[in-house]
This record gives sequence, C-alpha cells and structure tokens, in this order.
Amino acid sequence: NEKRRELMIERYGVSCAVDNMELVNKSDIVVVATKPQILDKVLEDIVTVFNDEKLLISILAGITTTTFEEGLGGQARVVRAMPNTPALAGQGAAALCPGKNVTEEDRRVAQHLFETVGIALWVEEGQMDAVTGLSGSGPAFVYTFIEALTAGGVQEGLRLDIAHSLAVQTVVGAAHLVKETGEHPALLREKVCSPAGTTISAIRVLEERGLRAMMMEAVGAATARSRELGKEKK
Repeated sequence: NEKRRELMIERYGVSCAVDNMELVNKSDIVVVATKPQILDKVLEDIVTVFNDEKLLISILAGITTTTFEEGLGGQARVVRAMPNTPALAGQGAAALCPGKNVTEEDRRVAQHLFETVGIALWVEEGQMDAVTGLSGSGPAFVYTFIEALTAGGVQEGLRLDIAHSLAVQTVVGAAHLVKETGEHPALLREKVCSPAGTTISAIRVLEERGLRAMMMEAVGAATARSRELGKEKK
C-alpha cells in the first residue's frame, strides 16, 4: 500500500520497502516478527537475498535457530529472542540465545537493541520455551491479576477509576520493591502479614484456592504450546 508506506515514512522517518526481498536486501539486521505459521513463506521470500553478512533476529515463539539456519543455507547468523509487551513502555524483559554462527559482535548488537527497552538475558536455547511461558506470556497473567484486584475493590464499594489506579500502582510498587531490595518475595509478603491481620486472612484464601499452583500450571501450559509450535514447523 503506497499511501501507507508514505505515511510511515512521514510519521516515523523510516525507510520502507515494497516487499520482503527489497527489505532484506538493503538491511544489515533483519528482525523476523511474523506468526510461526507463515515462516515457510517468509524464508522462501528472503532466501535468495539473505547472506552471511546480515544478522537475523527472530522473535518467533517455538522456532529454533537451526530452523532459520537450515532455511537460509546453513551459514546464517541467527539470534533467537523472546521479548515481551512491556517493552512498549521501556520495561521489557527479553531472553536471547545465539545460533551456531553468531559472533561476539552479534551478541553485543542484539543485547544493546533489547536493552534499549528493558533487560536482556542470555539463556540456552533449550530454555527458550520456558522463557516464553514465563516472561513472554507473563504480562497477560499480570493484567488478569490487575483486572481481578480492581474488581475486588469495586465489589467492596470503590469507584472503578479509584480501584483501577490503586490496583495498578500496588502491582508496580510491589514489583519495584522486590527489584530494589533484592529480597525474596516470600520475605516481603511476611512483612505485610501482621498476626491476626487483614492480609494473612486474604493470603489464606489465595492459598486455599491454589493461586500458586494455578500460576505454575499457566506457565507450564504456555511453555508446552511454545514447544508444540516448534514441532509443527519440523
């Protein structure tokens, strides 16, 4: 869409291309951020113009670096990454793993890119599905928790806007305290739970309803689906 390309150029000052071949041909770093289900078509489009002078960064769930290396002739320099949506606010958490042809400079470049919007940690490729289940899907778990916390406040008589603001800041503040103090979350929780107090009564309900187990199972379900996506491409 020519008008759309012109709008992107005017609004963001970026360079646009008419197709994937043109885009890859004039790029030094290629970020693949499609759905895993259309990867074959993407590789088919770019294989003739991709070369070992380019770095490819993939954020596709479940797709290994080997899949890209084999699909692009064997010598492709590939970094697999799993960022998350809080990167949109500069608070992302990304895990990275290198393919077999990646150089130290490639690692430096990839880490720098993702650290501009949060943190970036290197892991083994066998751990990437678990990363997808934890930090990749994790924001959705937190959004659900914030929604439920807000609903609890409304149920007890608070206005929606007040309940929402308090719930959001409570989650942000608690996470910040964990990060800044370095203390284990369980220890910080104990500091809030005074004897015969309100918080310990609430914690008992969460434990009885199995919140901890549900969260662990949710991470497991997302991890399993990430593995399935990888197998579907083999």
